[in-house]
Amino acid sequence: MELWQIFLLMAVGVCAGWLNVMAGGGSLLTVPVMLFMDIPAPVANGTNRIAILAQNITAVYAFFRNGFSDFKLSLSLSFAASIGAVGGAFLGVELDGIWFDRILAIVMILVMIVMATGKKISHNTNENSQPKNLLLGHICMIGAGFWGGFIQVGVGFVLMPILHRVMGFNLVRVNMYKVFIVLSYTIVALSIFATQLQLLWWAGLGLALGNSIGGWYGAHTTIHKGESWIKAVMYITLSCFIIKLLFF
Repeated sequence: MELWQIFLLMAVGVCAGWLNVMAGGGSLLTVPVMLFMDIPAPVANGTNRIAILAQNITAVYAFFRNGFSDFKLSLSLSFAASIGAVGGAFLGVELDGIWFDRILAIVMILVMIVMATGKKISHNTNENSQPKNLLLGHICMIGAGFWGGFIQVGVGFVLMPILHRVMGFNLVRVNMYKVFIVLSYTIVALSIFATQLQLLWWAGLGLALGNSIGGWYGAHTTIHKGESWIKAVMYITLSCFIIKLLFF
């Protein structure tokens, strides 16, 4: 790749990293850019995981530095998600075509309906710290991990209802758990993609730098802005992406 392409990916990565931590869908910025550079969809899908890994390392650290961590539950949820990610990643190496867009748009519509019809949960960081429905939450996490291993794009929109509606966390803690879970299963998925495809490591490293910067600021925005601001970003993002996927 040419140097300007790597710098372009780095700039796009900053926006994507912030968006991924805040709500999800940042990969809908990075993956299309790689496709416009004539990178095959499965390779773009795999290369994007390099940036996702770096972004979530940064975000986990940012949450930890600000006093948000629960490694015991984070690890058990991550293990469940990683089981699903194995199957999803092996399917993802074959992913290509228009069904990528259609399936993702349908999932986003369903997630937006689920989130919009739920009861309001306070962003007060002292509330909703105890999980509900632990067994169901872990079972759902296997499915979320499969989706993340398969496509990754939009996985935040899948994880947020599980952590928010099923397990009852406020949205600040939702994002705290989300970045740890994505970090963990991405290690598994990236390993599979790397053994099955020729990934573009320089492109991935450029994205990784941008995503890390965006992920750091996304974590801080989450902590300081709280639930209502996160929901606004999420609904606007979902609506724009659904329109783009279905009509453009």
